[in-house]
Amino acid sequence: MIEPHGKVLVNRWVKDVVKQGRLLREAQQLPQIRLEEKQVKDLQNIADGAYSPLTGFMRRHDFLKVTNDMTLEDGTVWTLPIILPVTQAVAESLKEGTSIALSDTRGRLLAVMELAEIYDYGQAAVAEKLYGTDDPAHPGVKTFLEKGEVLLAGDITMLQRGVTAFSNYQLAPIETRVLFEQKGWQRVVGFQTRNPPHRGHEYLQKSALEGADGLLIHPKIGRKKAGDFCDDVILKSYEVLIEKYFPRDRVVLSILPAVMRYMGPREAVFDAIVRKNYGCTHFIVGRDHAGVGDFYDSFAAHKIFSQIDGIGIEPLFFDFAFYCTRCGGMVSGKTCPHTQAERIDPSGTKIRSFLEAGEPPPAEMMRPEVAQAILEHNDPFVR
Repeated sequence: MIEPHGKVLVNRWVKDVVKQGRLLREAQQLPQIRLEEKQVKDLQNIADGAYSPLTGFMRRHDFLKVTNDMTLEDGTVWTLPIILPVTQAVAESLKEGTSIALSDTRGRLLAVMELAEIYDYGQAAVAEKLYGTDDPAHPGVKTFLEKGEVLLAGDITMLQRGVTAFSNYQLAPIETRVLFEQKGWQRVVGFQTRNPPHRGHEYLQKSALEGADGLLIHPKIGRKKAGDFCDDVILKSYEVLIEKYFPRDRVVLSILPAVMRYMGPREAVFDAIVRKNYGCTHFIVGRDHAGVGDFYDSFAAHKIFSQIDGIGIEPLFFDFAFYCTRCGGMVSGKTCPHTQAERIDPSGTKIRSFLEAGEPPPAEMMRPEVAQAILEHNDPFVR
């Protein structure tokens, strides 16, 4: 089994019931920070080990190294900051070296955090380095700039899980690792998605599966920008595709509770590292991974892997896949010699236009059964 990132799978949960009860009572007396959905998901992913080797929200030195060098302070490759921003007013009410309680928006206590550092950061300058732009038209930048101007950092101790949508699909890293071992899978391919599957996705997944023992289809489930597909639509459509067109004993459908940052190439590396923690040995990197609009080159996510040291999981790079009427099937630019006029591209924009009109896309773009599952939803898009 592949080692987790940093060699140790982090577990920040309190397992002893008596200790859990005592800490929950003590936490009632601590200053309390209410977390938004994204922060709750990050908190739980730290506790579960999905973000190994992180044991809490990032301290200043790690944050600066990630922003400037795409590594943690100890040199471990890490491309995306996991941070807890608060307003200046909240920060002034807290003191380094003390403990604070972390809760969800309804006040349900989730964790205790040892407050190691409270520090300022320059949001606009940091956004430029992380996203390659400080343009608020970029949805990730807009969200980043709207957060508090001070960061809280320190290790967390997880007491109880918050409410997670679609928890019946959720497996923690330790659970997927056990599952892969039980199945005898040595080579496991991870696939990140935020969309229902079109024929191009299916082509990439099956091409990768040819050289692997199993496939983990691992959609990010959490807040997305307007126009993206709803989470339940993504899951239902994948259930249909797997049932009809995949060998069931070679595919696992699970979720990663996390929000999209739309950070393009940096998020591609981060997504690979997270799937490594889940036990994947390989990770599919397609066209415009975690991109948005025209902010990133279509293959920026491929190029970034050549700029960093090995991360211990092998990226599988794929060109754009399409249906060729001359070839009579799904192909890519690497395998098909025919002209653009003979291609039927499974463009997300084209597929959305059909679905918005209440019509199934052509079968060369999307499996009819998948399209039907989407059309059965009252409104499949985030508004």
